[in-house]
Amino acid sequence: MGEPPCHLGSAAHMIALLARRFAGLLVTLVIVSLLIFTVMDLLPGDPASIMLGTSASPETLAALRHELGLDQPLLLRYGQWLAGVVSGNLGQSYTYGVPVAGLIVERLAVTLPLALMAIVLSVAIALPLGVLAASRRGGVFAVIATLFSQISIAVPAFWVALLLIILFSTMLGLMPAGGFPGWGAGLLPALQALVMPAVALALPQAGVLTRVARSAVLETMHEDFARTAVAKGLSRSAVLWRHVVPNALIPILTMIGLQFTFLVAGAVLVENVFYLPGLGRLALQALSQRDVIVMQDVVLFFAGLVIVVNFIVDLSYLAIDPRMRKAA
Repeated sequence: MGEPPCHLGSAAHMIALLARRFAGLLVTLVIVSLLIFTVMDLLPGDPASIMLGTSASPETLAALRHELGLDQPLLLRYGQWLAGVVSGNLGQSYTYGVPVAGLIVERLAVTLPLALMAIVLSVAIALPLGVLAASRRGGVFAVIATLFSQISIAVPAFWVALLLIILFSTMLGLMPAGGFPGWGAGLLPALQALVMPAVALALPQAGVLTRVARSAVLETMHEDFARTAVAKGLSRSAVLWRHVVPNALIPILTMIGLQFTFLVAGAVLVENVFYLPGLGRLALQALSQRDVIVMQDVVLFFAGLVIVVNFIVDLSYLAIDPRMRKAA
């Protein structure tokens, strides 16, 4: 008999919606890539002069600029770079002399697990604390949540990192003070090297997420459906975890998505404190060495990650809340 027309119409509507969102994602990526390329081109300093030194002759500098394509028009260089990015060829690093794609993958093997550990720890602390603080207003959990969020937001991540090193490495000798042995050294040593950096990154983010979770749950608890569930005789715990928390997830998911991209792109200071060979340190080194192609590719990766994560969060809204599917 086939699928009912209403189901077909709903499926077609969802496909069209996803196509529009995906097209918007691609347009945003192209615009962002053009902005990144233009800004990087305007930065002071000549990559050829940095590579050859101040004693290089003008003829040698001109020959290297021609070899690197730096003497070509801006739009032509942008088109060549974008075509390379689309094809997976991110170019060759001026400083390291190796493909940039390999550098990013190598450094991402440190930064990505670090960000994942930090976001899991942040959610594990903030979600229960925020929910309990909202459901037991005026109680001990509300006081703990308020103090924790205020202190953790006020304390910088790099300062937490230094305190952790002093306590657990210098005084107690329980954890390595820095460095990364590599995943080839074994899972346990690699994870052990990432524990303190992950804690340093997670605590400030957990403070922000605690506030967001508490506010979202408090607001949802005053909705009509929550009061109706209580009136039907459901226990407070059942109303809270079955009805209130699932409907309060949208602002919480938004914050988690923002925090994950921040943890990947914003871990520069913590990676430097712990001397981790991550993507943040690579970007900082490329900036100091005027390695333009590495800077462009890393910044584009960060920007693309933000856009893609926001796209995934938008899709999760549609999956969680049927009202948003109808509105879209």
